[in-house]
Amino acid sequence: MSLAETTTNVEYPESDGEPMGETDLHIDWMFRLRSMLKYRYRNQRVYVACDLLLYFKEGEPQRCVSPDVFVVKNCDPAFRRVYKLWEEGQPPHVAMEVTSRDTRREDEVFKPKTYADIGIAEYFLYDPTSDYLRPALQGHRLAGESYERIVPDAQGRLLCEQLGLWLTLQDRELAIYDVQSGAQLLTAEDAQGAALEAERAAREAAEAELERLREELRRSKDTQA
Repeated sequence: MSLAETTTNVEYPESDGEPMGETDLHIDWMFRLRSMLKYRYRNQRVYVACDLLLYFKEGEPQRCVSPDVFVVKNCDPAFRRVYKLWEEGQPPHVAMEVTSRDTRREDEVFKPKTYADIGIAEYFLYDPTSDYLRPALQGHRLAGESYERIVPDAQGRLLCEQLGLWLTLQDRELAIYDVQSGAQLLTAEDAQGAALEAERAAREAAEAELERLREELRRSKDTQA
């Protein structure tokens, strides 16, 4: 059997057998990050994945990693079972980890080395409990063959250059803002809720204005009488 045939017949599992997250809170944040980024890049050639196995060495299925969330620009956003680096032609531009008690060492020690080897330009860690990371939000940018810590600006924000985003903590919760517009990233559900709330507020304001005009008209008629 040739090397090409051997490589072709290699199986790349779709699961590593590990649980998705340690607690409901960590799982919720993984899905929320994915949802915010997917909504931001809707109708664009950007792929956003959550807890998907990323294989980075053809023929060696043990050479894989599973970022909590990762983003690939200029990439078909279609659903995938796994992400094979040699087929896709480019590594993720950004990876994000929601750090927990069980994943802290992997997130801080092992994954950064793998991500640097793969060529992921920026890497962010967030601890929603603030129990395992100091500070609870951290960012790293690839410089050569290793990462350098991203220094917060005067407002304590971390700049994600690859995606044009500010990441910051507000009451210990992660908030993400578009650098150019200043708008906060929302999930599709959040955006729909905000639109409905704005519509309700506009309707109530219009009804209040109509009632004010009616009251003025009544007063005018009373005065004329």
